[in-house]
Amino acid sequence: MIDYSLPRVTIAGLAGSTGKTLVTVGIVRALRRRGLHVATFKKGPDYIDPTWLGAAAGSDARTLDSFLMSKVAIAQSLERASGADIAVIEGNRGLFDGHDAEGTHSTAELTKQIEAPLILVVDASKTTRTVVALVLGCLALDADLPLAGVILNKLARPTYRCWERSRGST
Repeated sequence: MIDYSLPRVTIAGLAGSTGKTLVTVGIVRALRRRGLHVATFKKGPDYIDPTWLGAAAGSDARTLDSFLMSKVAIAQSLERASGADIAVIEGNRGLFDGHDAEGTHSTAELTKQIEAPLILVVDASKTTRTVVALVLGCLALDADLPLAGVILNKLARPTYRCWERSRGST
């Protein structure tokens, strides 16, 4: 087993256009403002997102992709960032979307491979409790998914108020 000693986290979405790049850039900037040196990575070949990630981190973003890279190459790429305080990896497409119907080379598979906790970005526009079903569905699909947290993005204010009332808040 490969030893991944650099603290790391993967940010993924249920689909494209969930806002995961914006959320990831925000997390990277917040970590940097706290004085941390952040190494950024993008899952899969991409030209635009790594530019945003690199700008937020103040250093170039790297690619991690199990389709294009061996497990050893992925480990070596993470090891080259060992001078950082934390690595932030942005997934691509949907969490389980990969090379085939089984999700081979998906963000979920990469996340498990590098033993990173996962933060799931969910587009919560036009929905409330259904978000819970979506997240629980991810856990049911893959019990080994290292889900550490969920960020509800695009949460409309009226939707949030409705959700608060249903929970007994004022």
